[in-house]
Amino acid sequence: MVCGGFTCSKNALCSLNVVYMLVGLLLVGVAAWGKGFGIVSSIHIIGGVIAVGVFLLLIAIVGLIGAIHHHQVMLFFYMVILFIVFLFQFGVSCSCLAMNQGQQGKLLKSTWDIMDKTRIDLENKLNCCGLLNTTESLKDFNSDYANCEAPCKKNLVGCQTCGDMMLQHASEALRILGGVGLFFSFTEILGVWLAMRYRNQKDPAANPSAFL
Repeated sequence: MVCGGFTCSKNALCSLNVVYMLVGLLLVGVAAWGKGFGIVSSIHIIGGVIAVGVFLLLIAIVGLIGAIHHHQVMLFFYMVILFIVFLFQFGVSCSCLAMNQGQQGKLLKSTWDIMDKTRIDLENKLNCCGLLNTTESLKDFNSDYANCEAPCKKNLVGCQTCGDMMLQHASEALRILGGVGLFFSFTEILGVWLAMRYRNQKDPAANPSAFL
């Protein structure tokens, strides 16, 4: 049977959803590993990563069952949900790729203000204190520095700010994150196209008089 036929579309859609399932399981496993080894202690970050992994896993299961049984309703909802995820992920990926240094600093500042236990973890692991030692954030920096427990405070030289350390690699990290997100967003639109094509194809093994 030529590629693009019923069997080819079914196998391609099943393979794509198996990959999504593996990615979802990987996200859950990495979050559990990070929590177990104490790399990240914030329950909000761990819970967020696990939630994304479980959500992706559920979508993949719906798509896989719909592809195996040629289930019209499941394939329809799979298409709709995957297209919404594509729009969201495409927008976030483009934002990551287009973000300049000033916007990165503002993002770090807004994130730093809402972090609690994760802030302490970052300061200890990166051996830094405070976010940015600038005129605008001097008051916050002094407060963060006073409460900081990083090992560098014992040195006479003092501590480098965490914001400066993170901004040194932020551009590269955002490019990688945006590139990976953009790649996966195109796999999602491929999944939508495959599901739509497969949903409208006739099963050759089914009753010829049956509806699709």
